[in-house]
Amino acid sequence: MSPWLSLVLVFAIAGCATWRAPAEREGPADSALRERAVTASSEGVRVSAAVLSDADTRRMFGTDLTEAQVQPVWIEIQNTTSQPKWLLRSGTDPEYLSPHEVAWTAHTPLAGRANAAMDRHFDKLGFKNPIAPGATSAGIVFTNPERRTKLLNVDVLGQKTLVPFTLFVPVPQESAAAGATAPERWFRYPPSQVTDHRDLDALRAALERLPCCAGTRGAARTDPLNVVLIGELADIGSAMVRRNYRRDARPADMANEVFGRGPDVVLRKQAQARGPSTWIRAWLTPVSFEGRSVYLAQVARPVGGRLAAIDGDEILPHDDTDEARNLLVQDMMYSGGLDKLGVIRGAGAREQTDGLRAVMFFETRPLSLADVEILDWVPYLAR
Repeated sequence: MSPWLSLVLVFAIAGCATWRAPAEREGPADSALRERAVTASSEGVRVSAAVLSDADTRRMFGTDLTEAQVQPVWIEIQNTTSQPKWLLRSGTDPEYLSPHEVAWTAHTPLAGRANAAMDRHFDKLGFKNPIAPGATSAGIVFTNPERRTKLLNVDVLGQKTLVPFTLFVPVPQESAAAGATAPERWFRYPPSQVTDHRDLDALRAALERLPCCAGTRGAARTDPLNVVLIGELADIGSAMVRRNYRRDARPADMANEVFGRGPDVVLRKQAQARGPSTWIRAWLTPVSFEGRSVYLAQVARPVGGRLAAIDGDEILPHDDTDEARNLLVQDMMYSGGLDKLGVIRGAGAREQTDGLRAVMFFETRPLSLADVEILDWVPYLAR
């Protein structure tokens, strides 16, 4: 058989293996999703959400989206107010994917009609705005994947109002994100071991006494602990999501230790072409402020930044960790969740670092840049 004939047969076979629309059932708002949905209500708005399993995805879309690294999330919004509402998809995921983008990943060569039908089907199941007064809308938002538990922002916009929700939505095991990630663990101190502070001066003194650096097992290198995050986990997490930070703990991260353990959570800001960018390795401390958690963090950027290789067993930080710290502060200023900002001493000082630690207080969004209170601690902004 000639090479040209073989090529024609390959395309002919590919054209025959076309997609078919799944049989009409209950649609995306079926009982299986409703049963495991996480729900919350506020200001006349009720939100429910569930992450689709691989089986849900195949049943509803007629194809597997795992290789495309897309995590479909079913969202239902009930609007009992007298005003129309809109779901802000960028608040859920700054890099959310449109239905047509996702459908394109499953297109078949030389299957024009089937591909067009697929586009229509994906678009039909996508979430539609607006949500009319007294109405309920449900649909799919295509997001980037997370493992185990998805911190889901659902921002519902109305006339001169924003109703924000932060939901912790379980991720079905088989739909976990692909990639080399470290096991997830949530460390908690017994209440008897936590010292709660109600005074800012006492808090500052306690924060300056925290460890200066993160040690690395098997190496002499230590990296400065240059950031403190204070607030409810939902408020900190939602601010991070809005600025495109996602949980991404890799084996190399877990070699860094503070308080005798590896980081409790690792976040990375997603860069162009999914390359590595600023990371946040954070440890829960035995300190709290007005009952809210305090995390000590090591913030840095990898050598090469966004232009470095996407994967690697060893992750080396760029020496200028002050720049990474300052960029995180600026990111959080735009997150809508930053309430107070202070600067203290206590981070490990070495060449190219100033030994200062940024302290950020988070509240429930939305807050504006003008709302951020700058504490009169170390006068960093005047330097």
